[in-house]
Amino acid sequence: MNRYAKPISEFSRLEKCLSAHSTPFKLSAQLPVFAERNEEEYYAVVLQSGSLSIHRQQDDLLVEIVAAPYIFGINAGMMGCSTEYLLVTQSPCSGFYLPASGARHLIQQAGLWSDAFCWLSWHHRVMEIRDKQLVGNNSYSQIRATLLDMAQWDESLRMRVGVMSYIQRRTRISRSVVAEVLAALRQGNYIIMERGKLIRVNHLPAEY
Repeated sequence: MNRYAKPISEFSRLEKCLSAHSTPFKLSAQLPVFAERNEEEYYAVVLQSGSLSIHRQQDDLLVEIVAAPYIFGINAGMMGCSTEYLLVTQSPCSGFYLPASGARHLIQQAGLWSDAFCWLSWHHRVMEIRDKQLVGNNSYSQIRATLLDMAQWDESLRMRVGVMSYIQRRTRISRSVVAEVLAALRQGNYIIMERGKLIRVNHLPAEY
């Protein structure tokens, strides 16, 4: 079973429920989803095509790169405050957004809380996996886990994202350490890279 498998049926029902009351967007790569927005308003975003990066705004930590179909932010602001995130397109993207409070009202009206809970549970699982990969592990283990994640991306996304930058921004490991490990892995033919992009992971040793 694919631990990253998305609950697609639930996504489709939520997408249909929310789309009629939303603002659509269609953006090229490397653009913020929200160029300007009310800082006091929280939004739910439904990504229908493309991929985007999620950054924690307070320190610019790269949390993750996600691909459509994807829903972000339906629980934003529920506790009276929420961590601020910046969403940046990594490829041409389309989708829609609406106030998170409005999204929850529509979900309530449609009786889709079970679907929303399923989606949030999946998202929580993905974040649990991320924490298991990164928190409390040594630098090599974090780099190894990130490379294995990148190897699962489709080729078009891998060709857009630089390995060095992604690992450094996701883990906060120094560039010199990341560069040293990547050079050793390339020399040992454990990974194949071209022009800073990941082509293939052949095999990654458990220890460095």
